[in-house]
Amino acid sequence: MKATFPAPKHNLGDQWLASLQASGYRITNPLRVIVELLSSSTHTLGPIGIFDQGRKAYPKLGLVTVYRTLEKLEELGLVQRLHQADGCHTYFRATHGHEHILLCTRCGRVEFFSGDNLSTLIDLTARKSGYVIKEHWLQLHGLCANCQ
Repeated sequence: MKATFPAPKHNLGDQWLASLQASGYRITNPLRVIVELLSSSTHTLGPIGIFDQGRKAYPKLGLVTVYRTLEKLEELGLVQRLHQADGCHTYFRATHGHEHILLCTRCGRVEFFSGDNLSTLIDLTARKSGYVIKEHWLQLHGLCANCQ
């Protein structure tokens, strides 16, 4: 099956702000800056990177605000934490439906793909381990075309 790469949704930042507001968050300028950075990025972003980039648009942005916002965005299922080889985490907008992630280990570029068939591996693992497997998450690491 051929992998597909959906384009980012338009007005995603506005959708995220509406979700945050609906969950009781007050929409502030720092929050808008963080949401805009994450919702429009084609690369993973770490908390310090978000803080540094965000301060260019809003110099009073606080690091605590970045961490709290990331926590809330992850809780709402709007971003997901991506595991890096060095043990640190970065964040990227969450997949929709049954998509997985291609992650460039050099520049942090992320693309979504679908079309995997892991059912045989999952069934075998479930039988051998005795687990009832409810979901899986696939993240492939490599070098994007620009970094090769």
